[in-house]
Amino acid sequence: MWVGLSILTALAAASTDAWTKKFFGDGDAVTMAFYPLAYSLPLFALSLPFVPVPSLDAVFWWCFALSIPINCFSFVLYMEAIRLSPLSLTVPFLTLTPAFLVITGYTILGERASPAAVLGIAVIVFGGYLLNAPAARHGLLHPLRAIAMEKGSAMMIGVALIYSFSAVLGKKAILHSSPLFFGMFFFLLQNFFLVGWAWATGAVRRGGLFRPSAVCKGILVGVLYYLHVVLHVWAISMTQAAYMIALKRLSAVFGVLYGGWLFREKHLAWRLTGAAMMVAGAAIIAWAA
Repeated sequence: MWVGLSILTALAAASTDAWTKKFFGDGDAVTMAFYPLAYSLPLFALSLPFVPVPSLDAVFWWCFALSIPINCFSFVLYMEAIRLSPLSLTVPFLTLTPAFLVITGYTILGERASPAAVLGIAVIVFGGYLLNAPAARHGLLHPLRAIAMEKGSAMMIGVALIYSFSAVLGKKAILHSSPLFFGMFFFLLQNFFLVGWAWATGAVRRGGLFRPSAVCKGILVGVLYYLHVVLHVWAISMTQAAYMIALKRLSAVFGVLYGGWLFREKHLAWRLTGAAMMVAGAAIIAWAA
């Protein structure tokens, strides 16, 4: 069952990205972040009273407190990445998170990567190369230069790096609470703080939330974001986190397909192949773990 839930999580994540970009991509990153968070906020608030509250210790609270600002910043950066660049050149780079986890684990904890994990990293890097393979006609190294030149791609690599740290904090908080409680409570507060900040500072027009043209679109992306979170915590509670996250990275493939469907993005065959290889690399790392 966790396999199906993980794939649905990937689809919900990719759908949230695609429709948020489609509906609100004309605004800035804060505006893009505002709508899925604002419209999912009531759903998290209504769900939390029905979630059993586990025993919470100091470790949970400090992990939780550190995770909130880190995830608020990374979510806005994520929105900026998909706003600036094609989905097929941004979302696949999230598969770098497990690769960064291998590197940070070695740097911070002295954990040595297995040969299989190193292979997984190599497959991810090669997949990233294939995303820009058409640029190879200008030289073999040009696809790598194209990654640095594409602002959204570079930003998403930064998001993947941030996630490699926040994932550790989130996992520790879940171990000291429960997946469902953490998911509902964390995203309730994350959404509240980010929406409140955007509203209070005037980063988002206060009347925009209830414009008739925005309400239906906001409800759709809000429900998709809520489903993404619920499916994620449900799936991760049923198996090892590494396995679930590896399957969730199929969102990269779904993101490329959405890019071709909604935005008519080019070089779809190369980008689909590259995204699939990057997901395979993430799966190899998960297997090695």
